[in-house]
Amino acid sequence: MIRILETKDVGRLLARRGARLIQAEAVVRPILDSVRKRGDRALLEHARRLDGLTRRTVRVPERELRAARAKLSPEFRSAVDLAAANVRAFAERQMPREWMRPAGRGLHLGQIVRPLSTVAAYIPGGRYPLPSTVVMTVVPAQVAGVANICVASPSAAREVFGTAALLGVRQVFEMGGAQAIAAFAFGTRTVPRADRIVGPGNVYVAAAKKLLAGEVGIDFIAGPTEILIIAAAGDPRHLAADMLAQAEHDVDASAVLLTPSKRLAASVAAEVERQLAVLPTRVVARRAIARNSAVVLVRSLEEAVEIANRVAPEHLSIPRESLLAKVTNAGSVFVGPFSPEAAGDYASGPNHVLPTGGVARQRGGLSVTDYVKVISVQELSREALRRLSPAVTTLARAEGLEAHARSVEVRVGQGSDLPPESAGHARPPRPRSTEAP
Repeated sequence: MIRILETKDVGRLLARRGARLIQAEAVVRPILDSVRKRGDRALLEHARRLDGLTRRTVRVPERELRAARAKLSPEFRSAVDLAAANVRAFAERQMPREWMRPAGRGLHLGQIVRPLSTVAAYIPGGRYPLPSTVVMTVVPAQVAGVANICVASPSAAREVFGTAALLGVRQVFEMGGAQAIAAFAFGTRTVPRADRIVGPGNVYVAAAKKLLAGEVGIDFIAGPTEILIIAAAGDPRHLAADMLAQAEHDVDASAVLLTPSKRLAASVAAEVERQLAVLPTRVVARRAIARNSAVVLVRSLEEAVEIANRVAPEHLSIPRESLLAKVTNAGSVFVGPFSPEAAGDYASGPNHVLPTGGVARQRGGLSVTDYVKVISVQELSREALRRLSPAVTTLARAEGLEAHARSVEVRVGQGSDLPPESAGHARPPRPRSTEAP
């Protein structure tokens, strides 16, 4: 039976499990070092030992991708087509726009948008194939205009390979874990070096991404999946089903209901048990429900939203749109009784690759902006530069950067031929801090 707790127990229930990630770092560090030093040789050794790779190379031949695509059922193809169309439409709405506008006489400012060159999408193997994650990681890259899109998965699942082929991806690699992240971070003869690695993974993938962040771009470090549901009323069957939909992912998954109603709390707890009894994935789901999940009694929906903002859950379900204005931290929000998290996992359009473990305090989910660079542009006339000159030169000299000031003055004819002492406004340079600006 799922626990029914008081508000004071929430902190203990939702305590972040950082110790496991630290332990994983110690395991993956030698793997990263070996791939850095020995490239494909180390990659193949790890792939054969950890993933059971039997082929001679991690690169999947295109004929195998085409064969996997040919074996997909018409229903599956239609589902992928619909999901991809909705994800594509949402990504197109998110795409930053280029612009160039006057910002004063002789001053034009703007931005250009350029795609990353190479992106790697990591698709977990685990208990189930995840073709939906292929859609979620590849389609935004296509919208962004990324030229080289790579997909990696540790298992040769027909659904994953076939979906990649349906989307036109040609660079697919049968590899997983820390060795796959290292291969994309450093590049090998077989695996191209990526500008960014995206997609979820187990704790070892998360640890590898954490250790290599800075050497390669990453989306975020994801942990076990989680949902937080806020409800004062509603159908207990719907609420229990949503909790179990999360719990069946993994034994470390978390599903929490916040409610001010004792009656609803008891009804949902009973319904969770009833549905668990006939759920095919109950072995995994029951452990997640028992270990990491609960129904929590709160004083009001407002208190529930406050708790949600502190937790910053991956998925947040709220009963009505009026509460949306109070939400500050969440990976993705699902509003109303007919917006189950499963719709977002597969086909509604927003991305299902979302921050977990409180990372939603810092950012939202994967989006098309993770695949592009927004580059600022500025063009000044002589007159515009002359108007800015006093502010630029004053601030430059306040920081001890005389050459900065002179680079302006030489263009606008302000004392550029005078030594600093004669100009009357220079001062001896001061030691510069080693801290980056």
